[in-house]
Parts: sequence; structure tokens; C-alpha cells
Amino acid sequence: MGNRLQTVVLEARDPHALARFYSELLGLEVTRTDGDWVDIGDASTTRLSFQHAPGHRPPEWPDGASPMQMHLDIEVDDIDASEELALSLGATRLDWDSAQEEAMGLRPVGRGGFRVFTDPAGHPFCLCWN
Repeated sequence: MGNRLQTVVLEARDPHALARFYSELLGLEVTRTDGDWVDIGDASTTRLSFQHAPGHRPPEWPDGASPMQMHLDIEVDDIDASEELALSLGATRLDWDSAQEEAMGLRPVGRGGFRVFTDPAGHPFCLCWN
């Protein structure tokens, strides 16, 4: 068919700050800054873009009244080092992870896992490992 995902765009009150967060977390360079728009990465890697949204209200997941809307899964080699980096950049760890799902019988034990965070603008993301 020839269709492919070009860019994922996240809205934020401060797109430049959010772009710096993901640039450092993912090791991707800022490739475009245009007023209220910032890109990191490019078509040969993964491109994330950040758009100014003055009225942005982050989801309050896992509160059932406010759904997650969407989230990013980021594959990591070392979960503890990646968590430390994410937290040092301003992420917040949420109270949900693969260990809880394993304990509830929702996922097989020992098949990788994930930890859930929010970025500085409140968008949820998971650090995942195999």
C-alpha cells in the first residue's frame, strides 16, 4: 500500500522543553525548530514532534475518568539505568508496572516487562524490556 507513519506529535504548553526531555531520553537530535513546533529525529530514525498547545491538559491516567488517550512504549536495554535517566530529566513514575500485571495473572511471568511514567508535560510513556 505504501502508507507509513511519518511523525508522532505531542502537544505541550512548552514544546521546546518537552523536545529536550525526549531528545535526551532517546538520544535523538533536535532537527527542526519552527516557532511553536520542534522535531527530534528524522525520517531515517524515529521522528517525534512537539506542538505548542496553550490549553494542554494532560490525561490523569490511571484515573478511569480521564483516559490515557495514547502513550509511547520505549524499548530499553537496562531498565534501571533508563529509569534513572528518565527521572533525572523530569519524568514521574506512576504506580503501575508489569510486576503488578504478573501478580494479577494478566501477563506471563518473566517475559520482559514495563514501568509506566509521565513526561514533564504529563503524557504517559512506558519503558519496556525483553
